[in-house]
Amino acid sequence: QVQLEESGGGSVQAGGSLRLSCAVSGVRYTRFCLGWIRQAPGKEREGVASIDAVGGIRYADSVKGRFTVSKDDANNTLYLQMSSLKPEDTAVYYCAADASPTSGPYCWRFPDFGAWGQGTQVTVSS
Repeated sequence: QVQLEESGGGSVQAGGSLRLSCAVSGVRYTRFCLGWIRQAPGKEREGVASIDAVGGIRYADSVKGRFTVSKDDANNTLYLQMSSLKPEDTAVYYCAADASPTSGPYCWRFPDFGAWGQGTQVTVSS
């Protein structure tokens, strides 16, 4: 069973940078969609970014130009580099995987993220 574990969260001042990591275990290769999702108190969860197994990347409009998603397939690790952070970026950030055998390598419009990490808190102060 695929398992995910986030790390790298913390507190940073507005304008600063932070890099989140997500270790993927339980599979030999991450040939499926991986994504970052965040949820702030009182708000609905928001898909932040996704990356598929064939180079396709998508970002939410709110983070375009500031966040970069990448992965290291050799080490089964997903990353989210966050720059120019804003207070509104404050949220719990989760990594997730659509490892369903029927989903294939792409991130569909509505990925079936069946596996989630525990979340890591990101707090951006002004």
